[in-house]
Amino acid sequence: MAQSPQDAASEINKLTALNQELENYFRNTIIPQLFIDKDLILRKFTPPAMKQFDLSAGDIGKHIDEISHHIRFPTLVENIQEVITSGNDLEKEIQTTDMKWFQMNILPYKIFNENRTNGVILTFVDITSRIKNLKEIELLNADHETFIYSVSHDLKGPLANLEGLVETLNDVAEDESVECKNVVNMVSISVRDIKKILNELTDVTRTRHHFTKGAERVSIENILEEVQLTLKDKINKSGAEITTEIQVSEINFIRKNLRSIVYNLLSNAIKYAVPGRKPEILIKTEKSGEYVLLSIKDNGVGIEEKQKKMIFSEFSRISTDIEGTGVGLFIVSQMVDNSGGKIKVESEKGKGTTFNIYFKISS
Repeated sequence: MAQSPQDAASEINKLTALNQELENYFRNTIIPQLFIDKDLILRKFTPPAMKQFDLSAGDIGKHIDEISHHIRFPTLVENIQEVITSGNDLEKEIQTTDMKWFQMNILPYKIFNENRTNGVILTFVDITSRIKNLKEIELLNADHETFIYSVSHDLKGPLANLEGLVETLNDVAEDESVECKNVVNMVSISVRDIKKILNELTDVTRTRHHFTKGAERVSIENILEEVQLTLKDKINKSGAEITTEIQVSEINFIRKNLRSIVYNLLSNAIKYAVPGRKPEILIKTEKSGEYVLLSIKDNGVGIEEKQKKMIFSEFSRISTDIEGTGVGLFIVSQMVDNSGGKIKVESEKGKGTTFNIYFKISS
């Protein structure tokens, strides 16, 4: 049945209204956008694209390679063709010839009823300020690293001298009073603590800047054996009972970092035991989606709800009554975060704590 003139006029009016809506969108959007067909011909662009990339009405109908603009980069044509062929979005960070940074999204323009891609839409979001901020942060981190290494280096000399003096005092104090021996012992403990803090500060810097080097296939069971051997005295003195349930035995990770994570968490599980209660620690591994989950559960003093948010902060301590520097959990958190993993804590005051470490399988 032929369409009546009224119906035809109505369809034309609808199409005209839709076209006007699209034109209004193109004119008023603040985002630079380019519309390129399957033959790589520029069909349309938004006014911000004209200002940002020096485009003009004369560029419409030209091949993308023929257009003089600021967004040239070597693989633009290949990237557009890749999206047309695959039908999948592509996102890139690019720098233009005027030194600005953009997040560029190449989106397929699809004709759904024909199940094909007829071109692409290029969208640009200015991220210059974000990149600038990141570079400033990198410089600050570099300064921080230099400062820590400088402090560590400058203090090691006097510290070595102090250690030598303590040894001399120990020899002299053999026949002296108990009080003198106690003073020498306290100085010795202080020297040990200073060395520990310096080493941990250096570890913090290494963790921040050198994490990605040296990942390998690591046996979790071997790491657990090594750590328990290192903590043998503490385990024996506390009477700690350690149980393991290993469903996943290997992960791809830096060996020394995994050892440090397990050492810190297991050491804390023993350290924060309830007085008079035998520490009971359960260590488990299992697959959890795209992660390998390592959980270390204890029956210790637990962590108050308000403290959970701060325990991974640098130099934060749960209790000042128990020996520590407040750096261990911060280092653990950095190692896990830098690998693309995550760490969660479950705890109830007086009943115990569980640390759940999620190692990304693809890391």
